[in-house]
Amino acid sequence: MSPPAPNPDTDPAPADHAGRMARKKAARDKMMTGKTNTKGLLVVHTGPGKGKTTAALGLALRALGHGMRVGIIQFVKGARDSAERQALERFAPLVTIQALGEGFTWETQDRERDLAAARRAWESAQALLADPAYAMVVLDELNIVLRDATLPLESVMEALAARPALQHVVITGRGAPEALIAAADLVTEMSLVKHPLKAGIKAQPGIEF
Repeated sequence: MSPPAPNPDTDPAPADHAGRMARKKAARDKMMTGKTNTKGLLVVHTGPGKGKTTAALGLALRALGHGMRVGIIQFVKGARDSAERQALERFAPLVTIQALGEGFTWETQDRERDLAAARRAWESAQALLADPAYAMVVLDELNIVLRDATLPLESVMEALAARPALQHVVITGRGAPEALIAAADLVTEMSLVKHPLKAGIKAQPGIEF
């Protein structure tokens, strides 16, 4: 099938298009000039929309593609098998992934159990954050335990500030605290536009887990 013929009323002439793209490239090149600093980034994915963990694990996969060592701590997900954990474990020894949660607080209904799980996960996270061998650390759903006050925010902020200079950290979960947002280099808020659960469609493998 042939492409549609150009419309002289709406389609720019090739010379006009080339000129606009040249100006756009020049502006882009000027913007990028001087951006030569390198540092470990603090990345936060938050908001009510789906995709926060998915985005974080996509960054982990990208880092692994560069041969970088990645550590992942899951603060809410527990021992139940998950497809992403099974997939990432195939990259061992470059990746370490630990699911140390007990589920959401409405599932455990046990404050002391939640506190113990958060402390256990945070101890493992601190070890990764202090180890310069890890180029990236993903703290999945950390915002949830901070929101529920099962971890002290001050301790988390101190450990993030003291980490190796080139180590990237990616934090996920709804309700990121303002202090964390202020300290972050990159913050993305996922918004909820539409979700299949509201149409009566149950969670499905490959999408939800």
